[in-house]
Amino acid sequence: MHIQGSHWPAAVASSDGTGGRNTPLRVDAQRNLEHVLRAAREVFGELGYGAPMEDVARRARVGVGTVYRRFPSKDVLVRRIAEEETTRLTEQARAALGQENEPWSALARFLRTSVASGAGRLLPPQVLRVGVDAEQEAEDAARVPHQVPHQRQPAQPDLRLVEQRDDAGATALLEVVGQLVERARAAGELRPDVTVADVLLVIATAAPSLPDPAQQAAASARLLEILLDGLRPRPLS
Repeated sequence: MHIQGSHWPAAVASSDGTGGRNTPLRVDAQRNLEHVLRAAREVFGELGYGAPMEDVARRARVGVGTVYRRFPSKDVLVRRIAEEETTRLTEQARAALGQENEPWSALARFLRTSVASGAGRLLPPQVLRVGVDAEQEAEDAARVPHQVPHQRQPAQPDLRLVEQRDDAGATALLEVVGQLVERARAAGELRPDVTVADVLLVIATAAPSLPDPAQQAAASARLLEILLDGLRPRPLS
């Protein structure tokens, strides 16, 4: 998966693709919007959020002007796709929490569902940035002289970083995935050093973009099983 950073200003046009209008779209305009959104998911999933708008228009079989009429800038389109993906991931995590009693089964179910749906190819870039920021803070703290070696506490995503960016959806995702992680760790079924950022990285890593759908599904499933095994605590020797 290729994810490039994207600067999303707070004062951007509405990400609903209507430029803030409340009037319903005509049938043909609604159809074009659906084509553009579907194409954007495919293109960004294959090439990352750095893919140009022209590629989205070509895949949607519309003129690039049609894309810009729906989404005044690329940032607006990226935000729309990322928000939808964040919501989907959050719903998958909540379903796993609610339907699985065993902590490890809940975490594994969330990862399998998310990877199978291709979520990692559209994982919102700001979520990964939060994970990186939190990991760096933990590494800095570990260098403080008064801390005992090898007693580093697991890093957790700093939800304040998300809130400062006004990304309520990302905050909700990190919170619910955090519950899955904490439950599995408390039950001794997850390595103590595994963080929420690590879990999100598993989703991103286990979702390669391959041209053949069957090959892609098989590769994702195989890679995920290897990564899941790596999350499990090792028996003491």
